[in-house]
Amino acid sequence: MKISDLIEETYLALISNKARSGLTILGIVIGIGSVIAMIAIGQGTQASIKSSIESLGSNLIMIRPGVQRTAGSAVSAGRGSAQTLTVEDSEAIRDEIELAKAVAPAVSGRYQITAKGSNTNTQVIGTNADYTKVKNISVDDGVFFTEQQSRSGAKVAVLGPTAAEDLFGTSTSPIGQKIKIKGIEFKVIGTTITKGSSGMDDQDDVVYIPLAAAQRYFTGNEYVSTINVQAASEESMEDLQNQITDLLLERHNIADSASADFSVMNQADIVASASSIAGTLTLLLGAIAGISLVVGGIGIMNMMLTNVTERTREIGLRKAIGAKKREISLQFLAESVMLTFLGGLIGTAAGWIVALGVQHFGNIAIEVSMASVAMAFGVSAAIGIIFGYYPAKRAASLSPIEALRYE
Repeated sequence: MKISDLIEETYLALISNKARSGLTILGIVIGIGSVIAMIAIGQGTQASIKSSIESLGSNLIMIRPGVQRTAGSAVSAGRGSAQTLTVEDSEAIRDEIELAKAVAPAVSGRYQITAKGSNTNTQVIGTNADYTKVKNISVDDGVFFTEQQSRSGAKVAVLGPTAAEDLFGTSTSPIGQKIKIKGIEFKVIGTTITKGSSGMDDQDDVVYIPLAAAQRYFTGNEYVSTINVQAASEESMEDLQNQITDLLLERHNIADSASADFSVMNQADIVASASSIAGTLTLLLGAIAGISLVVGGIGIMNMMLTNVTERTREIGLRKAIGAKKREISLQFLAESVMLTFLGGLIGTAAGWIVALGVQHFGNIAIEVSMASVAMAFGVSAAIGIIFGYYPAKRAASLSPIEALRYE
């Protein structure tokens, strides 16, 4: 049988019952479209999480207070609420470890802020001048406070763009204006460039003030909630992490690292962990959507079995005039593959459109990769072969005499 004849007969067989063929193709369209859309959303989310974490800073190592996680424990005891890190710890890291390019201790909390009749509740971060280097923060207007202002506790503030807009609108420059944080007056000396959301919080809805001022007026103690350290290079991050751990263990008089009252987190490890979780989520979404592909495959098998029954006399006639089993089997297998190929083609386009719709209306990042598109076509072809094999084999196995007698 010529390829051209096979294609022509397949086409004629499919259009002979347009409604049935259309509904069968629809099942594959839904399955393939679901897989493409879910994978696109999952991969987009994974890329967004990675980008958000990396936007927190370059070659960043974060030190937080609290007892380290122990084997079998679900929660790190005291993490976040513990008070074990001090400004002196950060100064020791800066002075004694050469791999530390910049060190920025910080305290943070949410407070009510007022200015000229406007008010907002936002995050206030008390830190030093190195915070801009560690966290990749750029000043848009004005200046960031100096190290001297940070040490002296000067009552100055730098606003993130969201906080600035909430307090002063878009028509008034915040520079030189006064704001009150819990009733304490601060002078605005700068605003920062937009960074966007990190996935955990809005990096633009924040107010930066000198560390000493935050400790004096708000926390009332010498402790810090985190120490951010920027490594000299990406290659030196692991060595820096080990040196920080050894130094703090010595300063805190702790012999066993398992009993450390702090945790040192590497940005690269956080990215890898988050990417792994997002990858698992993407796989789960794809697997759930894949169930509809199986349902679509069952629909194809059901249609092809019905076709075999309806065309029993045709099969008998073909065999009577010399058609071989291989040719009969190939005919029905071609029809099955054609159905899934058309479904895969339409489903890929539909899935892409759905993913773009989710991105536009749901403000969710998507990433449609060619690998997922190729996989969709591969899966659709495989479904056509797998679910079309049994009907094709059944058609090829019919006895020509019995088939001709079939009513």
